[in-house]
Amino acid sequence: MVNLGLSKVDDALVEKHPGLQSYAACQSRAFMTGTGSFIIGTASLFFAQRALQKRLPYPLQWNLLVSVVASSVFSYSVTRWETMKCTDLWLFLETRDLPKTSPGKEEPPNLTTSAVPKVTKYGDKMESR
Repeated sequence: MVNLGLSKVDDALVEKHPGLQSYAACQSRAFMTGTGSFIIGTASLFFAQRALQKRLPYPLQWNLLVSVVASSVFSYSVTRWETMKCTDLWLFLETRDLPKTSPGKEEPPNLTTSAVPKVTKYGDKMESR
């Protein structure tokens, strides 16, 4: 048995998937990064709003609500981004081939037109725009 976090994983499964421990460590790091970004984001937004509250007074409950909601959205996006990188790592470890798409490296759509005009099934040539 191999320890994977708090649970034990069978040796046969670890032998079948040699990158399992690396993937689990990556996922753990992604979730901790998301948790840390939530805590730091909430605290920084709270104190920034407290400083701004001298010029624009509003109740403390709104200050807390805005800080928590904005930090939740931010930490979700951070965790999602990191998890996508872990998914790419898992695919690489399993297939030894880099995935076709990775976060932030989207290919632009092909906007070129072909020189050969398209022909319908009736033999009419279509204009390209």
